[in-house]
Amino acid sequence: MLKSNILIIEDEKKLSSLLSRALTQEGYSIDIALDGLTGEKKVLSDNFHLIIIDVMLPHKDGLSVISSFRAIHINTPVLIITAKGEIEDRIKGLDIGGDDYLVKPFAISELLARVRSLLRRSSSTVQKTIRVQDLTLDLVKRKVSRGKNFIDLSSREFALLEYFITNKDKIITRSTLCEHIWNYNFDTGTNLVDVYVNHLRNKIDIGYKNKFLKTIRGVGYQFVSKLN
Repeated sequence: MLKSNILIIEDEKKLSSLLSRALTQEGYSIDIALDGLTGEKKVLSDNFHLIIIDVMLPHKDGLSVISSFRAIHINTPVLIITAKGEIEDRIKGLDIGGDDYLVKPFAISELLARVRSLLRRSSSTVQKTIRVQDLTLDLVKRKVSRGKNFIDLSSREFALLEYFITNKDKIITRSTLCEHIWNYNFDTGTNLVDVYVNHLRNKIDIGYKNKFLKTIRGVGYQFVSKLN
């Protein structure tokens, strides 16, 4: 089996070495960059299956690095690791193009679980197109269109839409979405899920006669595949 190639962009040498050893023991091929600019150059010059990146980096911060390669449509899954754990920081990191978020200090076992989850999610997009009515998802190019209109989605919005369609017509709770899309337990004090669903709804439903996303009050959401 081909090894997954993982890039670690982390300036703390002890941590980057620890992560490298743990991931190597799991059978992954590892490359390391100790600053943002070097990490960005590696992303642009090589193909990685996953990028693990810190936010606070010398020369160029992690979020700027992510933004730069997302701007040229490099869709490699990104796991952000940082000491910043506030919800606003998480939202900013996810909005900029991160796929998952892990707050320091963390257990290596949890990081390995997040890595496996992201790699599974990435590998599941096997040369396949999903169509529901006039909505089309290209899971290889990670593009979405409705009718003749191209819809620009962030990585998180795309993952959310893909999960909705995979579970079409089922009522999905907010906690289920939080666990599957964000990989952490649902916090009743946050409106993170609602914010992202509303962003998605604005892009795929607003301006169209038939609506896909339905709010189930007090429970969650439903992606309705059979439109009138």
